[in-house]
Order: sequence, then structure tokens, then C-alpha cells
Amino acid sequence: MAQTAWSILPPVITIILALWTKEVYMSLIIGIFSGALLFTGGNILESILTMFQVMGDKVGGNVNILVFLVILGILVAAITRSGATRAYGEWASRTISSKRSAQVVTALLGLVIFIDDYFNCLTVGTVMRPVTDKFKIARTKLAYIIDATAAPICIIAPVSSWAAAVGSSLPEGSSIDGFSLFLQTIPFNLYALLTLCFMAFIVWSGRDFGTMAHSIRSNAEQFKIPEEYQDADMAQHGEAGRGKLADLMLPLLVLICACVFGMLYTGGLWGEEPCSIADAFANCDSSKSLVLGAFIAFVFTGLLYLPRRVITFNSFCDSFGAGFKAMTPAIFILCLAWTLSGICSDKYLDLGGFVGAFVSTHAAIVMFLPPIFFLVAMGLAFATGTSWGTFGILIPIAIAVLGTEDANMLVVCVAAILSGAVGGDHASPISDTTILASAGAQCHHIDHVSTQIPYVLVVAVCSLIGYIIDGVTASGWLGLAAGFACLLGCMAFLLARVKAPQEE
Repeated sequence: MAQTAWSILPPVITIILALWTKEVYMSLIIGIFSGALLFTGGNILESILTMFQVMGDKVGGNVNILVFLVILGILVAAITRSGATRAYGEWASRTISSKRSAQVVTALLGLVIFIDDYFNCLTVGTVMRPVTDKFKIARTKLAYIIDATAAPICIIAPVSSWAAAVGSSLPEGSSIDGFSLFLQTIPFNLYALLTLCFMAFIVWSGRDFGTMAHSIRSNAEQFKIPEEYQDADMAQHGEAGRGKLADLMLPLLVLICACVFGMLYTGGLWGEEPCSIADAFANCDSSKSLVLGAFIAFVFTGLLYLPRRVITFNSFCDSFGAGFKAMTPAIFILCLAWTLSGICSDKYLDLGGFVGAFVSTHAAIVMFLPPIFFLVAMGLAFATGTSWGTFGILIPIAIAVLGTEDANMLVVCVAAILSGAVGGDHASPISDTTILASAGAQCHHIDHVSTQIPYVLVVAVCSLIGYIIDGVTASGWLGLAAGFACLLGCMAFLLARVKAPQEE
């Protein structure tokens, strides 16, 4: 069943079940087990062993991300128990005066934190959730803003962990400089650019539609905190110390600076053979960097709080359990999503090999390559939940098909791959970025997915039209103009047809 059409069945089963039942845990487990059954030829006992073998390998390989999540959860719980979040809320209530301004500040914060999408999702959610809750902004809307400024800003930021992922996706021995190729794709990454513009339009105009509009109306009548986060929310607000605004801002500032320092350190900036800052970011180990930065921030927070008695020692220690508990839903979903990705990897069902062979076979007409690569990348990222895996599969194929002679078309096709990968990742219910956006906003995961998909589809269609123009004209700039023109048309339609919200 490896490298055949059957390899796409496990992610399809998972996604259909998740959207139908709204039970993401069981859907992932069923999808994983179905993949193991396909791999072992229907042997149930071997399928069980295979499932847990893959889970052990994937969780072990991503343990730094899990540790980062736990430390960040502890840090958030400690900050909340200190009373610093309450002080921040009081300050924000005087400074941020409306729903629109609260959403604008959330979006701006998401744009500023462009180093890593994991860090972006959880930090923005932690900082802005108390403010958006105050204005009764639906947590699904908060999750959308977080998600729309996580991967899209990271994929067009030269100094980010995503730039490193793209560079590392080039085949060995390639004469192309990965970082230079990444820089050239930035203006033609239509999905990322259009998503940021569309998100800004939605935030400023308030013209929400589809399932998001229903969620917003429902929360306006009765503001809802999802059941899985209610206990954590009550625990975090059960005790408040004497914290001030600085007790929130300083730990977060140290967290950001320490994570950046970690990326430069693991990238070899101060190694035996010193390199440039750009090379250090390109070569960094982002998961190790995040753990290093989170632990430094955790130690700093303890030293900031305990000597000043902002929080008692017992209360500080109690935040360990509260923080871990708050991150449990995200950790569990991530572990299962990674396992599904592992079942579909080249060691097992090799979904990427099947897609790669399909693209290579049907890539004879160059003018159709940009939209083909965009659609295949979007479908692959949606099915597997990983942008980076999609880069690694499709970028070498694009280089093999086009070579280095037509540099302009190669840049456009790689941009289409990056664009489609981010779009598929954005919509996928098994994407780690989507999962972490739900965790950062502390909203029900499937609610976030279902409310976000209509927005993703609007931008994806505009991007596809842009890549069709790219292929026909062989000009990335004309495709960019066409994509923006389509998006402007969609915005004008929404302004005309969707009623403006009444600002409270």
C-alpha cells in the first residue's frame, strides 16, 4: 500500500471524521490505526505495534516542542497567579477602548513576533486573551487572527525558522542558494500576502461571514469559554498576587529575547567557526532554541517574583500543575497529529512519494506548473498537517522538473509551493500551527477549524487565480496584481452584502 493512492486514505478518514463528529482525538486515533492497518496488510496486532512505534519515534523527535509547551504553560499560569495579567487587563481597559482596537492590537502583536509560528501562536494568545475576553470577542475570532499572523508572517520573514526549513528542502548537491531562493519567493507568496491583507480587512471592517459570523453572534448573546479550558481558566484566576504591568511585560520580553538568543546560539553564531546572523538563523535548531528561551524566561520569572513576594513560593509551585493541565489538550492533539504524519512518511505509506510521482508525471506543460504546484501543495499540507514536510517533498521536484535555466519560473513555482503549503496547513485540522492557535486562544479546536475554513477558501481561490496568471504570462508580478485584484473584488462584495457590526 506504500506510495499508492491508498496512502492518502488515513488523513482523509481523519479529516472527514473530525469535521463530522467534532471529536478530533478519536478521529486522529482512527486515522492512525487505519494507516497502520494498510501498512501491515491488515494484521491487527502488528498494526497496534506499528502505531505505537511511530508515536514513540515522532514524540521522541519532537520532545523539545512538548517541553516548550509545558514550560510556557507554567509561565503563563505563574504570571496569571501573580496578578500581572489583572494589572495588564486594567491597563488595557484604559488604553484599548473597543473591540476593533483589541483585534488590531492582537494582529499587530502577531506581526511583530515573526521568529517562529509556535512561539507566535502561544505568546499572542497568552497576552491578548484577557483583553479580547473583556470585550467578549469570540475566541474563534481570536484564534483566526492568531493563525492568520503565525505561518503567513513567518513564511515571508527572512529571519525566521521557516526560512531555514525552506533552505534545507533543497536537494543535496544543488547549485542553488536556498536563502537567496527564499528571498526571491517573498513577493510572489500570494497566500501569505493575501491572507495578511484579508485578515486586516476583516479586523478593521468587522465583515465576518459564514460560520465565523454565527460564532460571533452566539458569543455576543452569551460569551462562552470552552469546557476543556474552564477549569484552567478558573484555576488561573483563583488567586491573584501583587503583580504589576511590568511583571507581565518583563517575562515576555525576556522570553522573546531569550528565544532569539537561542536561535543565534544553536545556529552557530558563537561557534568554532562564527557565521553571519542570517546564516545563524538559517542553521538554527528552532525547537532547542524555544526550550532554551522558555527555560531562561521561567528562571527569570521566579527570580523576579519570589524575592519581591509578588507571589508565594507555594503558589508559584502550584502553577506547575495548572500550566501543564492547560497545555494538555494541545499536547495530546500534537502527539496524535505527529503520529499520523509519521504513518504517512516515506518509511511507511510514503504519501509524499505518491504525490511526487503524480506531479512529475503530469508536469509536462510549464505554463500550468504554478497552479498545479499550488493545488498539490495545498492538498498535501491539508492532508498531512505539515508545511515543512510539503516543502521537502515538492521543492526538489520543482527543481528537477524546471532545472536552473528558467530561474524566473523556478522562483514562481517554489513560491506557489510555499504558498499552497501554508494555505493547506492553515485549513488543516491536524496541522500543529492550527492546533496551537486553538490552544493560544483556548477555544475548541474544531470550532476554530470550521470558522476559519471559509476565510481560507476565499484567499486560496484568489491565490489560485494569481498563479494561473503567473503561468500564462510567465510574470510573477502580473500574478501578484491579479491575486490582489481578485481579493479587492471579494472585499468590495463583503462590504456591499455583509452588514457592518455595531461597535460597543
